[in-house]
Amino acid sequence: MPDFDYTMEKLSDDLSICVTKDHRFGTDAFLLSDFARVRRKDLACDLGTGCGIIPLLWFRDRAEAPKKAYGVDIQELAVKQLTFTVQNAGLGEQMIPVQADLSDLSALKEKLPFGSFDVVTCNPPYKKANHGILSESSSDIIARHETMCSIEDVCKAAAKLLQFGGRLCICQRPERLLDVMEAMRKEKIEPKRVRFVQKRGDTAPWLFLVEGRKGGNRFLKVEQPLIIQDENGDFSTELKKIYRLI
Repeated sequence: MPDFDYTMEKLSDDLSICVTKDHRFGTDAFLLSDFARVRRKDLACDLGTGCGIIPLLWFRDRAEAPKKAYGVDIQELAVKQLTFTVQNAGLGEQMIPVQADLSDLSALKEKLPFGSFDVVTCNPPYKKANHGILSESSSDIIARHETMCSIEDVCKAAAKLLQFGGRLCICQRPERLLDVMEAMRKEKIEPKRVRFVQKRGDTAPWLFLVEGRKGGNRFLKVEQPLIIQDENGDFSTELKKIYRLI
């Protein structure tokens, strides 16, 4: 049994995820996991994975899961949680937890096959270092502020991990849109599609999802917004499908 306090939250009939007060998840993880469109033949990797929610969602339907996925995090507890989930779910060699600092590329290369991945995802810290009030726990600070890695670090690591034509999918706050796209292009990862997420059709976006392709040509598709609530304040039909409520 784990040596930490935890609860198990059900993701599907045969898959539950280990969560703690330090490493849990929200709606943005579901949105990014869905946006990434991971396929059965893909080798995939999630950077800064926390409890592993983004890659684990790809295994809700084992028949449609990627051939293998890695979840990378610098924090020991996060990797312990993911390891327990993987063992409990019987995912064996399909889902690989990795403790690593993604900003240390030489160390990362020892643990992950560079130039091999079809898809890399990351739900990165939303706030720049030294911006905002650092009143949270240490795990929250790492998750929310660029204290341990920056968006530039994420893109540098992804550029090494991805094969030519591979995809990097990121979610971020709208005010960081240019930061993300500039960091992608600097690493020869061309932004190819972007989708804004709105609470309702009449509200400003609170999140965006962007996909970049390593070595891609310059052409950006702006997809229709993803709406969270319908006119009655309930989950939209699309969000219900993402959550698998319908």
